[in-house]
Amino acid sequence: MTRKPDEPVTLDANASRRCFLKTAGAWTIGLGATAPAMSALAEALTTKPYAEAKTGKRWAMVIDTRACNEKANCDACSRACHVSHNVPHFDDPHHEIKWIWPETWKHTFEAETHENIPATVAARRVVVLCNHCENPPCVRVCPTQATWKREDGIVMMDMHRCIGCRFCVVGCPYGSRSFNWKDPRPNIANLEWSYPTRSKGVVEKCTFCEERLAKGLMPACVEACDREGNKAMIFGDLGDPNSKVAEILRQSYTIRRKASLGTAPHVFYLV
Repeated sequence: MTRKPDEPVTLDANASRRCFLKTAGAWTIGLGATAPAMSALAEALTTKPYAEAKTGKRWAMVIDTRACNEKANCDACSRACHVSHNVPHFDDPHHEIKWIWPETWKHTFEAETHENIPATVAARRVVVLCNHCENPPCVRVCPTQATWKREDGIVMMDMHRCIGCRFCVVGCPYGSRSFNWKDPRPNIANLEWSYPTRSKGVVEKCTFCEERLAKGLMPACVEACDREGNKAMIFGDLGDPNSKVAEILRQSYTIRRKASLGTAPHVFYLV
């Protein structure tokens, strides 16, 4: 059947899927049909949710600064996070991309620092990341809704919708967002096929490993910390009164970063 010049082209859903599969198949063949590529493709085409997916009313994290500092210079959490999310490494600190990293006590808790604070506390490293605030300023200032908060409290980031205005970077009082000044892909040592790479000109940050939660797994940083034997990172549903994080917050004194700003961070620190 001949189509008229002004007649719109229509394609049914099955035809679209076949077309995509043909294109994707040619792409994977061009890559040598590697097992990771094929696995990533199959996973991308899966729309059925995992039966084991972790769900929560309000996700939160507790970080025990005492346990975290028992092993000097341990960076298992950040290594696991950055490897699993294709976070690039740049030698130039001006181009640094980071989702989770250690900071000094003074830089993390400036309002809680005074001349009489115990030296052992003042000397601690503190692991910091996106706080997944209850009232996230980054969401309010984003003009394209590239960043938004899910019902379970996770502050998400859509790197495809991001226009690189960096309003969210300025709006975040915790310095938890990184901007790709350069193409990050040539600076990824070992590509993780199961997670998408980014491009130059977009912002990225921690998402509480929402892609792992959807598979029934804990965040990569928490899993790595447990493997090291530190167990300094506790993650769970604060909306569940029987969860471990809810129990810890009821029984122990914790502090949050810059709580006076009214952002209501959902990363808590045991001191």
